[in-house]
Amino acid sequence: MRYRTFPRTGWQVSEVGYGMWGMGGWTGSDDEESLRSLHRAVELGCNFFDTAWAYGNGHSETLLGSLLRSFRDTRLYVATKVPPKNRKWPGRAATPASEVFPRDHILEYTENSLANLGTTSLDLQQLHVWDDAWTADDGWMRAVEELKRSGTIKAFGISVNRWEPENVLRAIDTGLVDSVQVVYNIFDQSPEDVLFPACARHQVAVIARVPFDEGSLAGTLTKDSRWPDGDWRNLYFHPEHLAETLRRVAKIEMLVPEGMDMAELALRFILEDTRVTTTIPGMRKTRHVERNLAASDGHPLPYRLHEALRVHRWDRKPNATP
Repeated sequence: MRYRTFPRTGWQVSEVGYGMWGMGGWTGSDDEESLRSLHRAVELGCNFFDTAWAYGNGHSETLLGSLLRSFRDTRLYVATKVPPKNRKWPGRAATPASEVFPRDHILEYTENSLANLGTTSLDLQQLHVWDDAWTADDGWMRAVEELKRSGTIKAFGISVNRWEPENVLRAIDTGLVDSVQVVYNIFDQSPEDVLFPACARHQVAVIARVPFDEGSLAGTLTKDSRWPDGDWRNLYFHPEHLAETLRRVAKIEMLVPEGMDMAELALRFILEDTRVTTTIPGMRKTRHVERNLAASDGHPLPYRLHEALRVHRWDRKPNATP
C-alpha cells in the first residue's frame, strides 16, 4: 500500500481507502462478511475509512466502530458525514441552508456519529450534500468553527453533488474546507477541469468516490441487471442509462491489458492523478478488498493506455441520485 499526504493535516492516508456505503443495508450486505473485509483491509495497509450516518442510519458507523476497537494500536482515519436535515439528495440552491444544515443539526449529528463509532473525536466530518448558494450562511460555518475549536473534529469536508464538481468553489474560498469528496473515474473526468486546480491552490484534499461508476467500470453489469424493489440502483441504471453505459463500457473493455481486469484499470486511472489524495471503492467481500488494494503498487499505466482512456470521458447532467 502506498500513502499520500492529506493536505493541511499532514496525515499519511492510504491512496486506496474504503467506501462503506454498501455496508449500510444494501441488498446482499452481511455484517460478518463486512467485518471480515474491513479487517482484511487494515491487514493490507488501508487506513482511511469513509462512512456516513445516512448509511443505514448509523449502521455503517457502528461497524466501523467495531473495527476501531479491534485495532486500537493502529492509526486509522475516520471520515463520516452529516445527513441533510430535510433528507433530500442532492442539495439544491432553492432550498435555504437553514433547512439543510443548521448549526444545531450539524452538532447533533456529529454527536450521534461519535456515539455510533465509540470515539470522542472525528478525523474528518463532512456535509453529505452541498450547493454553493449556501456558502454565506453562518449556521454551518459556526458549527464547523466550534467543532474544530473544541477538538471534536480535526478536519472538515464537503461531499459534492454527482456531476457538479464546480458547485463547491465558493465554499473552498472560505478557507474552512479541508477536503472535497467528488465523483471521479474514467467516465467522470470533469473534476480535473476546475475543481482539482482549485483544491491544489487551497491545499484541499481530494477524495475520489464512485471509482467504478456504481459497478459498470468493474465489469459487473449486463443488460439484464436488476435489483430488488427500493434499491436505488434501479433509479441510477434506468433502462436507457444502462444501455448507454454498457455500450461505453464495451469500448473500454477492449483496452484492458492482459493480466488486468476492469476494476484494476479503473483504479489505476484514478491513481495516475497525484492531486487525488485517496479513492474510496465500496467493498463488502475480502476478495474485492484484496483485488482493489493491490492496485496501490506505484506502477503507472502505460502512457498510451492512459491517453486512450481519456477519450472515454462522459459529461453527464446532474440528476436525483446522491
